[in-house]
Amino acid sequence: MADGTTERVLRLLGLLQERRTWTGPELADRLGVTTRCVRRDVTRLRGLGYPVEASQGLGGGYRLGAGTALPPLLLDADEAIATTASLLLAADGTVAGAGDATLRTLAKLDQVLPPRLRPQVRAMVETTATLERGGLQVDGAALMALAGATRDRVRVRFAYARADGTASERDVEPSGLVATGRRWYLVAWDTDRDDWRTFRVDRVRDLVVTTWRCTRPAHPDPGAYAQEAVTVAPYRHTVRARVRMPADELRALVSPQTATVLDDAEPGWSVLTAGADHLDWVAVRLATIDAPVEILEPVAAMREVTARLAGRLQRMA
Repeated sequence: MADGTTERVLRLLGLLQERRTWTGPELADRLGVTTRCVRRDVTRLRGLGYPVEASQGLGGGYRLGAGTALPPLLLDADEAIATTASLLLAADGTVAGAGDATLRTLAKLDQVLPPRLRPQVRAMVETTATLERGGLQVDGAALMALAGATRDRVRVRFAYARADGTASERDVEPSGLVATGRRWYLVAWDTDRDDWRTFRVDRVRDLVVTTWRCTRPAHPDPGAYAQEAVTVAPYRHTVRARVRMPADELRALVSPQTATVLDDAEPGWSVLTAGADHLDWVAVRLATIDAPVEILEPVAAMREVTARLAGRLQRMA
């Protein structure tokens, strides 16, 4: 293929990967060619091993199907390095079996990368070590099943172990999966409790995906709901404080697993909300922020805690 044709075929492949179905005229318009030229380029993609399906009639068009052959992977240098780095980070992830799966994927990646990129990718793999995070892992099959149920808007049933070890049966309408970096959570409407709930996926057992359709609209923001539930709801105390720092800068200093940060009404200030079983932990964390801090609640309890910590730190100094 000539250079111009090659570039156009790659652009066509990118469009087919962006959306499920394209009509011939839509692709022709995006590529600046005729529909006849689109048909020729589709034939070239099929010759490279990409299974491009075509259907006629209303709702028809071209789409990229699932194929059995793996053609050469079309990545530039930045994309290849980004893919490799993501796989290396996944090696110590929270999904059971991710380490072995990562090694297999890296091996396949090495086989299909263009020769000019292989030395860079191999160098990253050979010189990078990852430290195991430890902790509980989730079943990859459960994640896939929950993701599919969320996408298809069908209810699921499972046995759920509470924090105290007691088990309960749950019938829920899944709305979204949220990964916090160390744990996975399912945000769902609990049909028995008639309310939104978050469930740690590592505590889910005997998962059954039903064919019953969800009747309630999906949660508008599963991420925000899960963060509120993770950072505040499980703890004995809730601390709110104003920090003289823009919200974006403050978010870079605190983990989304430990606190929520919102813009304050006064420009240049933020409001931080954190949950904790021990107020000492929150006081220490706030003391590490190099900016003025005003406690909003609980004022009296935090004043006592910070005074006690100040005495300890003074003695250490």
